Formats: sequence, structure tokens, C-alpha cells
Amino acid sequence: MQTMTKDLGWGILATGWIAGLFAQDLRAAGLKVAVVGSRSLDNAQAFAESYGIANAHGSYEELVADPAVDIVYVATPHPYHVTAALLALDAGKHVMIEKPFALTGSDARRIVERAREKELVVLEAMWTRFLPHMARIHAIIGSGTLGDLLSVSAEHRQFLPVDPKHRVNALELGSGALLDLGIYPISFAFDILGAPTSIKASARFKETGVDTEVAVIMEHEGGRISTSTAVMNCAGSNVAVINGSKARIEISSIWYTPTSFRVLGQKNELIEEFDLTVSGRGMQFQAFEMERLVREGGQSALMPPSQSVAIIETLDAIRREIGLSYPGEA
Repeated sequence: MQTMTKDLGWGILATGWIAGLFAQDLRAAGLKVAVVGSRSLDNAQAFAESYGIANAHGSYEELVADPAVDIVYVATPHPYHVTAALLALDAGKHVMIEKPFALTGSDARRIVERAREKELVVLEAMWTRFLPHMARIHAIIGSGTLGDLLSVSAEHRQFLPVDPKHRVNALELGSGALLDLGIYPISFAFDILGAPTSIKASARFKETGVDTEVAVIMEHEGGRISTSTAVMNCAGSNVAVINGSKARIEISSIWYTPTSFRVLGQKNELIEEFDLTVSGRGMQFQAFEMERLVREGGQSALMPPSQSVAIIETLDAIRREIGLSYPGEA
């Protein structure tokens, strides 16, 4: 990492599982986790003690007002991303938002517009985009090794808790296979093939109303196809493949985490094998990008805000296709 002239202070907004993983990777990478905030002071203090954070606040308002905070990391449940992000931006803080960027496309647009008005950085914490194996994959595609890109396939299958009272089964929290799991392969398709020109989707639902399985076929510019599956009641191999006219890339399980891949020719000959050990969970790479943007200005070429909005709008379109809406939606 480059020598820093000033440590930027991170504020962790919300204290759930993903926030803990991120705080752990930040600290291991030598970045400054200055403050944590929760709606419960007890929760904030317990989180601070667990991850060696000096200051804890019992409200989000206190967190974003803390002068030690330069960047706010929003880790609330999906429906609260927009209010938390706007709160932080209005306090003059740069914001990184856990995926999915927002619950709806309209919420996503509000966040990006406010960041533009305030001249602040906003970045979606789609950590896969920033991992070393994805950087190498883009270099290989750019070199022409794969030839013309033809299709992308990716799955995200997990066996998640079946308790109807668990967060993952709560429709009012925007939970379910699409937003909790499907965001990964949908974002991956955007990353490799760009925005879709048409969408077809099918789904199954649980008794609580959340989607338990979603299969999506999207057509992209030039007739290229992406296929994805998100499932929350069945574990799977979690591999991904990028197919080209000359070769393909097979990304090993678990494709959206730090992992290896192989480049194979049309006769299955090995062209390249990539394997790189990454410390921690690998969430530090998105933080490095965020800090670079805060120091240098501009928008991330790896995860531009406009694409975060377009992805949420695509999720909106998929939800219309499968008949899924969240409480309070018009």
C-alpha cells in the first residue's frame, strides 16, 4: 500500500455480521477504524471491544457527526441503506454502502444524486470487483485471449437459516435469494458483459413471502448471454464461467471470494492458471479503493455509482418479472 499522508478514519454504521468481517479486515490491513455506531449503545460498545475500536456511539447521528470519521461504512439491513447513506452524506462524510447498494432503483438514484451535490465519494461495497483474481481476469479479457465474449454463467447457492423469524426470511428487510445472494452474479454479469438489453426470470417463494430461488437469463449487447442462479435453501458449488470464442475462464469455488481460476482453450488445453493467497477475507481491497478515491477524487472505474444504480434497477426489473415486492412499495 502507498505511504499515506494522513490516516483516514472509518466509521462503522451498524454492528451485524458483515460489519464485523469488514472491521476485522480493515484493522488487519492497517487501516484506521475510528468509531462504531449502533442504535444501541450496548451493541456499539460490545462491537468496539471485539474489534479494538476506540470510540462507540449509541446512535447513527452521533457516529456521522464524529470528527474522527472521514468515511462511513453502511452495514444496515437493505431498506435502511438510503436513510443511513443520506444521513452520512449530509454530515459531510464519504460513504461506502454494503451491497445491494439500495433496496430500489429510486433509493439508489437519491444516494448518488446527493453524493454528487455534496461532492463526496460514494462506493458500493461489492468486494468481489476489487479482488486480485478479478483484476487478472479483466487483463486477460482485455488482451484478447478469450476472443469474442459469448456468455457468462454464475451461481450463488447457500443453505441459509430456515427459521421464519431469521433476518434472511424477513420480507420487510428486503431479504431473500435475489438481494442477499443474486446481487453477486447479477453484478458479475454487468462487470463482464455490461448492462442487459432484456431479462427473463423465474422464482420460487417461501411461506414468509421471500424468494428462495431465482434463475435469471439476460441478453447483453451483441446477443451475448448471462445466466445466473441464486438459491438460499440448497448449498452448491458456487463456480462461474466466462466463455469466449477462443477460450474460457473457469473461476473456482467460491468464485466471488478470493480464489483461483483457469484459462482453457477450445480443446481444453491449459493456457493459464491463477492462484494467489490473500490475507483475511479480502474485504480490504475495496477499502483501499475507497481511500484512494477520497484522496484523489473521481469515481471508481471498477464500481462506478452509475452502475450501482443500473444494477439495482435491473433487480427491480427482475422483481417485476417474478412478482416480488417489498412492504411499503408503491
